[in-house]
Amino acid sequence: MFGKKKKSVQNKEEKQSYWSYVARQFKKNKRALYSLYVVMFLAVIALLADFIANEKPIVCKYEGKVYMPVFKQYAVSLGLAKWPTAFKNGDWKDKQYDFVVWPPVPYLPNNLDYKSRWVGPFDKQDVKSKIWRHWLGSDDLGRDVLSGMIHGTRIAFMVGIIAMGIACIIGIFLGACAGYFGDTGLELSRGGLMLNIIGILLGFFYGFYSRSYIMSDAFGVSFGKAIGAFFIGILIFLGILIIVNLISALLNKFIPFLAKRVAFPVDIAITRLIEVINSIPLLVLILAIVAIAKPSIFLVMAVIGTVRWTGIARFIRAELLRVRRLEYIEAANALGFSQMRTMFKHAIPNSLSPVFIAVAFGIASAILIESFLSFLGLGVPAETITWGKMLAISRTNPSAWWFAIFPGLAIFITVTLFNLIGEGLTDALDPRLKQ
Repeated sequence: MFGKKKKSVQNKEEKQSYWSYVARQFKKNKRALYSLYVVMFLAVIALLADFIANEKPIVCKYEGKVYMPVFKQYAVSLGLAKWPTAFKNGDWKDKQYDFVVWPPVPYLPNNLDYKSRWVGPFDKQDVKSKIWRHWLGSDDLGRDVLSGMIHGTRIAFMVGIIAMGIACIIGIFLGACAGYFGDTGLELSRGGLMLNIIGILLGFFYGFYSRSYIMSDAFGVSFGKAIGAFFIGILIFLGILIIVNLISALLNKFIPFLAKRVAFPVDIAITRLIEVINSIPLLVLILAIVAIAKPSIFLVMAVIGTVRWTGIARFIRAELLRVRRLEYIEAANALGFSQMRTMFKHAIPNSLSPVFIAVAFGIASAILIESFLSFLGLGVPAETITWGKMLAISRTNPSAWWFAIFPGLAIFITVTLFNLIGEGLTDALDPRLKQ
């Protein structure tokens, strides 16, 4: 009986999918598992920052009408609504409400409370009631530390996730092309090869370089404007490539020399590009860019993402070098599927395991870089409150220990959590540890 039960358990484990096995292995690492829970909790704080720390009520009844000012602010920011006249002027906390529900922290990071400047968490504070107390202290202008910490969590997660999202798009595509095609797998006509090289250079020039000032201004306005400007640049880049390929197709019909196909060394080209980017000191490059461009947190994300893709590209290149020789890839090619379809539908999805590890460590690195730049006062607008900027404020008043302790701990804990998750994924995705 015991033998049958043991055999059924073994059969059940054998039938489990790869990702079920990874999840089981990850759960065995308690440090990584608890780190993931804490990161999820911080992510919830980042998403709900406007409902946790805000000068506006969550819901209120004013002059017989019910309002939800936090939601209203989203609509106003998108241009879908306007504030009623009664809310355009005056302080929110000075109005006489029929009833009101305030956020747990009734301050935005930039709200000024001149009656409570440089007050510590345990100091006596001149406030109406406990709800208006600065629980983690305030700075020289009376800005609330706890509100800055909460909204700083959103900035930190945005920088880490968006920067690594950009890095993943670039790194996965280039790394997959290098690993899947190698130096002989991609064949182009002579005319197509020459015109595509010219097209890439022209596309980069007209799509991004010549529009650098437009894109810089867009990054300084809003995230939506930045995405729009970047998307237009991509359309220009792709449009130029389409045009040169149409020209190439026409030339190939009339000039046989240009129609002859030659192998393009994709692997060598991308590997050399990775080596060139890795040879440039990262912080020096970022400092140079943010020093000459208009300060914008979105520009910082874009810069980090465009220089952090090399590690992801190396990981996925190594995986594709192995995967491309497996039976199911050969079967797909034998069935007549195009190389791009085989690569994107079959090869890349089965080669993403190391990417998750790189992303976890990359998010920690991006948060640390943003904090470093904010500490130096570079790349981030003056009105944006981040953990690094709060840490920099402590230099003006060394006795204000709360401005050094709380942001410093937040940076340290968050970076450590992502590193522990990365280590847990490394162990879980390592097939040598399977027992």
